[in-house]
Amino acid sequence: MTDTVPVADLVDQNCHGVLRTELGLGTFEARLAASRAPAAPGTTFFDTQTGFAVRRWCPPLLGLEAHCPPAGYLARRRELGVAETSRRLLRAAGVSAHLVDTGLPGDLTGPAELASAAGSEAREIVRLEVLAEHVADTSGTVGTFLVNLGEAVHTAASSAVAFISVSGDAPYTAPEPPGPVRVRAAAGRWLARRETERRAARRGTVGRGGGGAPLEPELLDHLRWSAVACGLPLQLRLGAADPARLADFAAATEGHGCDLVLLHGYPYHRQTAALAGRHPHVYADLGAVPARTGARAAAVLAEIMELAPFGKLLFSSGARALPELHLVGARQFREALGRVLGAWVEDGAWTRQDAARVAAMIGSGNARRVYGLGGER
Repeated sequence: MTDTVPVADLVDQNCHGVLRTELGLGTFEARLAASRAPAAPGTTFFDTQTGFAVRRWCPPLLGLEAHCPPAGYLARRRELGVAETSRRLLRAAGVSAHLVDTGLPGDLTGPAELASAAGSEAREIVRLEVLAEHVADTSGTVGTFLVNLGEAVHTAASSAVAFISVSGDAPYTAPEPPGPVRVRAAAGRWLARRETERRAARRGTVGRGGGGAPLEPELLDHLRWSAVACGLPLQLRLGAADPARLADFAAATEGHGCDLVLLHGYPYHRQTAALAGRHPHVYADLGAVPARTGARAAAVLAEIMELAPFGKLLFSSGARALPELHLVGARQFREALGRVLGAWVEDGAWTRQDAARVAAMIGSGNARRVYGLGGER
């Protein structure tokens, strides 16, 4: 049996709050999926790597046998209540700091409430697209909107630990800030389209409310470059997009004092790691890899570590809504990284001391350095 290297402290550098409400079986299993599509007929999303990981790690913390049937697990969850279930699972994850993207809709806990349940430190990550929506709600003209948007970005930078941009999972950003004429025109088009959608929603002619219009590309570029100018780290969610589309932006922002963190690069994890290796200010997030790849997590982590310097890799759970996903992200990551490093120690390629040092870097030290959290090891 391969030896493992313990991974102690974790900083979850990208996550979300957890739901305050109870969930039925169907609603719960839908939250396990990264896809918005339903499960295949006759199956559920428990039949995924994430589902099996939840059944492995979570039931024992609620007093059940590992791999118990989903219905029995949900019944025990309801018996304990949301607050107690969340407290048990979050504390068992062993995360010392949570960086919380507060841009998701729904009845989710904020940073302070998450920190209280988890017994951790928590800081806010401000989502740029949501910030633009909030400013648009209180700005009457295009000019006022742009002035207020600039002020809102700088105000947010005074308290947030980072910015994040996720618009449409479209990572491409122009390699230079767009000029004021183009930004004003883009803002005008977006505000007009947004208002049209809001009116249609009030008439009942569309299925969703206002605020759904994605930002115009030039306005999104303007927002991202404004965030770069503030000097805080900027997280960019890749989704299913090839990170090669960010190569020009990465090159252009080098030397600006802003670190770029590429989120959730799987299945383009090798390309993400390679981009982080080429630029001193670009980092690769390991979020989604452990939970989504399950039993294959160690192999995928090893692939990433072939290409990126170890000081450029950051842990995250990417968890949202379910405390189970916070726990699974942490447990799967610890086990996978411990197995990878342990195998290298066993082969004689690494010393155990070096393996422990790298485990601490990836688990928490790199994030503490990038986000200025203190306590770097």
